[in-house]
Amino acid sequence: MKVDILTLFPELFVPFLEWSMIKKARQIGAVEIKIHSLRKWAIDKRGTVDDHPYGGGPGMILRIEPIFNAIEEIRSTPTTSEGKLHPRGAKTHPGGVVALLSPKGKTFTQKMAGELADLDQVVLICGHYEGVDERVRKHLIDEEISIGDYVLSGGEIPAMTVIDAITRLLPNVLEKEGASEIESFSPGLKKMLIENNDKFKMINEKIMIEFPQYTRPESFQGWKVPKVLLSGNHGKINLWRAKKVKIKK
Repeated sequence: MKVDILTLFPELFVPFLEWSMIKKARQIGAVEIKIHSLRKWAIDKRGTVDDHPYGGGPGMILRIEPIFNAIEEIRSTPTTSEGKLHPRGAKTHPGGVVALLSPKGKTFTQKMAGELADLDQVVLICGHYEGVDERVRKHLIDEEISIGDYVLSGGEIPAMTVIDAITRLLPNVLEKEGASEIESFSPGLKKMLIENNDKFKMINEKIMIEFPQYTRPESFQGWKVPKVLLSGNHGKINLWRAKKVKIKK
């Protein structure tokens, strides 16, 4: 898949792209990540991309023109025959999504990560300052994503969160096949619970947190690994794990 990031601070992503699973995913060709400076599409030679809000108030607002022109250039599928963007909610580019990182958006979830990981292209717009011109929301994006109910200085850290979450779901990125199938928030975890305990059939769409994990040594400072995990009885182990999964309220 291809991920394009539109930001005022491209240098923030340089170290991020060179570690752990992100680096591996890029090396094996599972994902192509490109960082674009919004100032490339500035409205003048001074690099202007923002302005004062109409009606007064503190801070600066990102203008619509640089964002419009950037999306037009970096997205994989062209605009309509009239040279205009499709209306919000339409398929602006089949197989891809343009998303704004903003505290006003939908809360990012594992389910959303999986949906994004199935796409050919994701364009992430990192807001900054006091936000973006409202016409960006109304006309230029498909999704608005928030990573939590708090305000950050910009959308760069949320963009990294989204990229990390979707990249590890891509084929061949994790070392062991199926490693992401049975973990917190995953459908595979619910399936495991139902297979090992009938009462979990009533879970429906509850959010689940993965069972505890242990490794060597068997005992440390008197703190011991549960005996069932050392038994070799996979039926009992799966049942123990099922009972230890937490349902998030």
